[in-house]
Amino acid sequence: MQTSQKHQTRASIYHQPVKEIDPFCLPHIQTLDDNVCSDAGSQGANVSFQTDKDQFFTLESSTATAGFVAYDSPSALSISSSRSPFSPLGSHSCLSDPHNSPDNTFGSPFTGSSVVGDSNELKHKLRELEISLLGPESDIIDSCNCCFSSGAHQAASMARLNCDQLVDMIPRLDLKEVLIACGQALHEDDMSTVAGLMYVLEKMVSVSGEPMQRLGAYVLEGLRARLESSGSNIYKALKCKEPTSSELMSYMHILFRICPYWKFAYTSANVVIKEVMDYEPKIHIIDFQIAQGTQWMYLIAALAKRVGGPPSIRITGIDDSQSNHARGGGLNIVGQRLSEFAESYNVPFEFHDAAMSGCEIRLEHLKVQSGEALAVNFPYVLHHMPDESVSTWNHRDRLLRLVKSLSPKVVTLVEQESNTNTSPFFSRYLETLDYYTAMFESIDVACPRDDKQRISAEQHCVARDIVNMIACEGTERVERHELLGKWRSRFMMAGFSPYPLSSSVTMAVRDLLKEYDSNYRLEEREGALYLGWINRAMATSSAWR
Repeated sequence: MQTSQKHQTRASIYHQPVKEIDPFCLPHIQTLDDNVCSDAGSQGANVSFQTDKDQFFTLESSTATAGFVAYDSPSALSISSSRSPFSPLGSHSCLSDPHNSPDNTFGSPFTGSSVVGDSNELKHKLRELEISLLGPESDIIDSCNCCFSSGAHQAASMARLNCDQLVDMIPRLDLKEVLIACGQALHEDDMSTVAGLMYVLEKMVSVSGEPMQRLGAYVLEGLRARLESSGSNIYKALKCKEPTSSELMSYMHILFRICPYWKFAYTSANVVIKEVMDYEPKIHIIDFQIAQGTQWMYLIAALAKRVGGPPSIRITGIDDSQSNHARGGGLNIVGQRLSEFAESYNVPFEFHDAAMSGCEIRLEHLKVQSGEALAVNFPYVLHHMPDESVSTWNHRDRLLRLVKSLSPKVVTLVEQESNTNTSPFFSRYLETLDYYTAMFESIDVACPRDDKQRISAEQHCVARDIVNMIACEGTERVERHELLGKWRSRFMMAGFSPYPLSSSVTMAVRDLLKEYDSNYRLEEREGALYLGWINRAMATSSAWR
């Protein structure tokens, strides 16, 4: 009974209201006042991307929210096995694991020949529809100058069906199958098929539709950008032409509240760090994605209640440009905010800022001192570090070796459970479709489809990652996720050993998930936690020493 009470205390403290804590979040996946979602009428919306050459790729969406602005510039988006118990019922999402990773225990109907089979089947369906519309001897001339604006792409437009006949097919087509077929055709350099399928997709997707329609809208933009070899230009333009600081913060706030992904990271890491540091008088935390610093308010409040008095806490915050923009200033804002909060709890506190990306970090930037217990936090950030497949510097492994040389008591890692780092285009494309299908489904249950704030949040906080993974290659592709099995290999090669997460961590996260839809799942395996949506693993939390 005493043990149970002890666990319950630890499990509940990290998401009880803590005075003056605002639910700001890190960029990427993230929440919403109860009255944010609202029902409204609908009107047309236009989502566009623009390259440096002022070429526009425009996607007409069928419905949107009343008052939702029609976008026609890049500023519209801010481009910041054993079977699992994750039930396969009720979701279009499934795990893509073309390499059959032993670490991946989630169902995988989206692999290898089955995908090709689905795509070939769709092509067969298209041929049958063509015959039914035009007859078996049909050989329709190209009358579709509507897929691409450049001369090269005009030659690649549909060779067999005209635009009106393609539109007639749409009610008989499955959107996910069309998206898969289009990706495969692009992979195979079948530009005639790509042109026709992209025209069909324009008529099927919508930023205010069902989850697959919303995902399809951003996938289509990624495909267009890849065709024009302008993925990096679009990505850079969207990063440069972000919404105002207050707007971006509000979009992050929406996703932070309606989805548990960032709270999963905060809660699991905080419980681990608190356990490890329970008797330490001096604690130094290095956070490689400090953002607004909200995570550490919860930990400060918890440590303030420690028997015998709180420890002295020093935090080194490492920044990125999107977080800087979202909060409207430098890390001094975070330092002041945390200092004032710690003072209100009578916790001795010091803040040190390292305003640079993880790739630039060197030993001298971290200001490690003797006599302090060190914890290092990697929340959804290591996948942005280029590895050996991108650069000979291999910052991904370099950072791990650097951190290991500091002899930390614990290192916490939270990452998206996805395999897009070194995968070739088509495998990466399938994985992106699968992962973000689940994500859009999880957002869908929390907010009306025509809610304009939800639309903006997806466009500014999620779509840029999708475009980057589909359109960009080499150093321009910064979204490079790996499965936990690969992270485990990297950490162990750097000299770390696993620090199994305790039952207190599991209880804390389960308690957190009570606030969200019942389709979220939690699995504990090999000392790590997997957060999932129905049958798809979405994120993992692990600890190392």
